[in-house]
Amino acid sequence: MSAYGLLIFSLVYALAVAAPGPGVAAVIARALGRGVKGAPAFIGGFVAGDLLWFTLAALGLAVLAQKAHALFVIVRFAGAAYLLYLAWRLWNAPAGSLSLQAAPRRESSLQLFLGTLALTLGNPKTMVFFLAVLPTVVELRHLSLGGFLEIALVILIVLPLVLGAYTVFAARARARLSRPQTVRWVQRGTGAVMAGAAVAVATR
Repeated sequence: MSAYGLLIFSLVYALAVAAPGPGVAAVIARALGRGVKGAPAFIGGFVAGDLLWFTLAALGLAVLAQKAHALFVIVRFAGAAYLLYLAWRLWNAPAGSLSLQAAPRRESSLQLFLGTLALTLGNPKTMVFFLAVLPTVVELRHLSLGGFLEIALVILIVLPLVLGAYTVFAARARARLSRPQTVRWVQRGTGAVMAGAAVAVATR
């Protein structure tokens, strides 16, 4: 794959990842509630999901993915359910200082990874990018193994960088919150956004 083509893909992909959507909402909401703890596993699920979608598209399985409607409906609702779970946790969290309150119940790395993997596999935004937008940027029919690995490497670099930046930004904002009223507003606001994202995922 040419350097120019790889650069174009990198730019388009970075913009797609940074655009507001269920994934970005989940990252920001979790960082506001828990800081950067567990972020690698949380973001890792997004990376794995994008790599799976890219592999499907590169192997010419886009038509199969579109025809396996029942399976992807199940996955989509699993992702929506995970978002609703996060929204419920945020809405009902204690309104103490985010920087001082007791640590919330711990989630294992595997739980975090599988939750965001399901969210990514069922996210309409991700589906549209890899099944519709990607073929307009990359000649998938003539993609060599080297080109496949180059794009996979871009995904492995760009996605953690973009979502990591969102995580750090939200975690820093969290550290500055001290008034319980402000904390309650942030928690319920992000919880409402998360619930809205879940509805969008489930109804598309």
